[in-house]
Amino acid sequence: MGQEELMSQAEDVADQFLRVTKQYLPHLARLCLISTFLEDGIRMWFQWNEQKDYIEATWGCGYFLATCFVLLNLTGQLGGCVLILSRHFVQYACFGLFGIIALQTVAYSILWDIKFLMRTAADWMFLVCRAILGKP
Repeated sequence: MGQEELMSQAEDVADQFLRVTKQYLPHLARLCLISTFLEDGIRMWFQWNEQKDYIEATWGCGYFLATCFVLLNLTGQLGGCVLILSRHFVQYACFGLFGIIALQTVAYSILWDIKFLMRTAADWMFLVCRAILGKP
C-alpha cells in the first residue's frame, strides 16, 4: 500500500465519521462551552446549605436573602444552560449567564482571585461572542 492510498483511506474514514456525527457535534460543542456553568449549578444544587450558609455568614444578610441569592444563582445557571442547549433565547441566556458571573464576582469577593479569573475567562469570551453573533 502506498502513501497515497493510506491518505485516501484516512480521508474516507474521516468523511464517514463526519457524516455520522455531524448532527451531534453542534450539541456536543455547546455542552462543552457551558460545562462550567452546568457543573457549578449542579454543585450548587448538592451543596445548597453550604452555599446559603456561606452567603449568610459572609454578608450577614439573613436567611431569606441568602436563600434568594443561591436560588437566583442556581436557576440562572441551570436555566441559561437549558436555554443554550435547546437553542431558545440564546442571546438572553448568554446575558443572564454573564450577569451570574458578575454577581458571583461580587458576592464571593473573588475579583482578584487568579483561579477564578482564569476559569471564567473562557466563559466570558464565549458569552460575549454568542451574544454579539446572536446565532443559536
